[in-house]
Amino acid sequence: MNAAALRLSVSSLRSHKRRFAGTFFAVLLGVAFLAGTLVMGDTLRAGFDTMFGNATKGTDAVVRSADTITTPGESQGVRAPVATDLVRTIERTPGVAAAAPDIQGAGQLIGSDGKPIGGQGPPTLAGNWIDDPELNAYRLAEGRAPSKSGEVVVNRGTAKKGHLKIGDTTVLRTPDPVRVTIVGLATFGGEDGMAQVTFTGMTQADAEKYLTAKPGEAASIRVRAGPGVGQGKLVSDLAPVLPKGVEAITGQESAQENTDMISSQFLTVFTTLLLVFSGIALLVATFSIHNTFAIVVAQRTRENALLRALGASRRQVTVSTLAEASVVAVTASAVGLVGGIGIAAGLQALFPAIGFPFPEGDLVISALSMLLPLGVGIVVCLGSALLPAARAGRTAPLAALRETAVDESGASRGRASVGGGLAALALGVTLTGVLLTPSLWLAGLGAVLALAAFVVLGPVASTTAVRVLGAPLGKLRGVTGGLARRNALRSPKRTAATAGALMIGVAVVTLFTVFGASLKATMDVTVSRSFAGDVAVSTPSFGAGGSGLSPKLAPAVAAQPTVEYAVGLGKGVAEVNGEGRALTVTDPVTLGKVFDLGDVQGSLSSLGTDGIAITRKEADKRHLATGDTARLAFTDGQKANFTVRAVYGQSELAGDYVVTRAAWAPHRTQDTDTLVAVSFKDGVSTAEGKAAVKKVAERYGDPEVQTRDEYAQSSAGGIDMMLTLVYALLALAVLIALLGIANTLTLAIHERTRELGLLRAVGQTRAQLRAMVRWESVLVAAFGTAGGLALGAFLGWVLVEASDGASDSSFAFAVPPLRLVVVALVGLAAGALAGLRPARRAARLDVLRAIATE
Repeated sequence: MNAAALRLSVSSLRSHKRRFAGTFFAVLLGVAFLAGTLVMGDTLRAGFDTMFGNATKGTDAVVRSADTITTPGESQGVRAPVATDLVRTIERTPGVAAAAPDIQGAGQLIGSDGKPIGGQGPPTLAGNWIDDPELNAYRLAEGRAPSKSGEVVVNRGTAKKGHLKIGDTTVLRTPDPVRVTIVGLATFGGEDGMAQVTFTGMTQADAEKYLTAKPGEAASIRVRAGPGVGQGKLVSDLAPVLPKGVEAITGQESAQENTDMISSQFLTVFTTLLLVFSGIALLVATFSIHNTFAIVVAQRTRENALLRALGASRRQVTVSTLAEASVVAVTASAVGLVGGIGIAAGLQALFPAIGFPFPEGDLVISALSMLLPLGVGIVVCLGSALLPAARAGRTAPLAALRETAVDESGASRGRASVGGGLAALALGVTLTGVLLTPSLWLAGLGAVLALAAFVVLGPVASTTAVRVLGAPLGKLRGVTGGLARRNALRSPKRTAATAGALMIGVAVVTLFTVFGASLKATMDVTVSRSFAGDVAVSTPSFGAGGSGLSPKLAPAVAAQPTVEYAVGLGKGVAEVNGEGRALTVTDPVTLGKVFDLGDVQGSLSSLGTDGIAITRKEADKRHLATGDTARLAFTDGQKANFTVRAVYGQSELAGDYVVTRAAWAPHRTQDTDTLVAVSFKDGVSTAEGKAAVKKVAERYGDPEVQTRDEYAQSSAGGIDMMLTLVYALLALAVLIALLGIANTLTLAIHERTRELGLLRAVGQTRAQLRAMVRWESVLVAAFGTAGGLALGAFLGWVLVEASDGASDSSFAFAVPPLRLVVVALVGLAAGALAGLRPARRAARLDVLRAIATE
């Protein structure tokens, strides 16, 4: 009988291909996105590995400082420079063929349009051009190497982006503006550049002058081995001649570190983000698949009952249904794998077009990249069909004598009790993780329980929700609207399951929308609370990009007759009592006049070269008070005792640790400011003062001068970019939800064929029939959208409050009404769109045949 049941399943699939079309495409899209993400990640990693390997294949060893200081939130530590005089010692070591200092710093080129190139995330690098082509990671592709002061080589990708060519003269921010002439273009590992990183190569003298604190320092020294000397042997030979605190690593280790850095800073984050959205898409697909099989099983009640009456066991009927699901799962997943490879290939072609060089090379298709999506697709499809299959197996033989009826239960007391209990538990766990003992894990568990409660309570809520949402339809659309509302009320379970897929998509969109608005509000509150000045001078960038501001800018601005105070904020790093911490390097007296530091204990004017100011939160955490001593260790190996001479209240913009420029000067490398805050004299208008500051700023690389409100908005500029990416990725989940709604309506039309024929027979027009189906779709979508908005707003509040409690920063909760209205309208439009095809199909039914349908 198992073979017969299998043949029956295949026959059923052939006869009712349209029934499973939505399920097929839902699985296909989810698997394709997952497979494409995995293939793209493997290809990128292999490409960068090859690129770094090619770029550094002539470097057999790298000599550098052994110790690093890593601050919280930073994956890479800061190393001290090494002396360039060490090159002569290394070159005299047996087995060494050549050695060259590698000076690195921040340097941002200005394009032909006067705007800075890059800086929005990836680093903007400058350094000395290494003449030995084997030791230089960059290869000269056009022109020549720099031979005198002011000449530079830039990577070809940077030149293209800035519309620069050989012979052009432009400005390099280091951060002091330097006039440079481009004499050559270079490639990195055969590419126009290392991803979006920009590079400018200068003479060694210029690099020492503009990128280091003093001549004779380099970030590292590159070493090439002589013939027959392996990298390991070279490193072991170098170890005895290196001074204390300096180490040598092999070129392969250096290349691997660079690959790991790209992987940790970009690839891992990027692919993890895509995998999260793949999971969301598959979760949405689960609702659609389950709903399809539930409806199909309900519609085949008499057929399954006849099979039971003819001798089929429960197990055989269940296996027959699961066999149909297996065929759909395997076929859709296999096609999804092909689609995933196509997605990866498309991205490989698209990335260079949008300015991100995808490393050359063939797609890397590993066994894991194929087997994991295939397995996930099959498991999701079979798991979604499991309960409907079990329900099919429980069909009684006597059901063959009854009219087919779709399960209309859902609003039972048991379901309401279980759902209410889950909701109460979710609320309790969430409030505990948010308000009582701040914990992201507890908040996350509460969010999962809240989602489960929404799913369980869906059929209970759908009846009331559809009645309320559909109430205006009777007045606006007459009998057609009333019938649409009644159809949506027929099966609470079906309506809830159909709307559930859209609810998940809308909830995630709402979650990110609320969280993004909250981040913006947080930045606005932070600037308003901490920044008491009138304008801010900054370089618009996030991530590692940009070159910073010249420390000479703040004194030049302060000298203007319209300016009362101007203070620059630089940054440094040190270990404070053994833990890496970021330092704010500034004039503490002026800092207290332009920034609101809250209640200050001690004196900011007495820091000198051996004093430090700390926020109250850090002082309490480190058990420090004014007059206590903190041990600071710097990257150059020097250690000193600093006295805590001031404890202040707020730290958002001023940082947690403040030292004077005089205290930091002996330990600094490339000296830059991240922000210059300016206060005007009484009676000076914002427009007048801003114009005066801008005129001075033009002499220092023309950084952006903004009012306090403009600065707050630009600081949050990356949030809109993030939301745009999120919305684009969530479009897949919404598309799958639309397929689910359309598939459910199509199956419902098949179920109601005779009823639709009777409606047409008693005078309903085709236009009215189409409108009825479309409005039913809109009502289902409205229910899903309303639930998604409520759930997403709640989860957004949970995420904001949990982040506020779990971090040192304060978060402000904000709900953007306009954006949420747009989300709601998109959800309703999606419902109308999903109902178009089923409505057209319903309108094309032959009236007489429909009436004759059993």
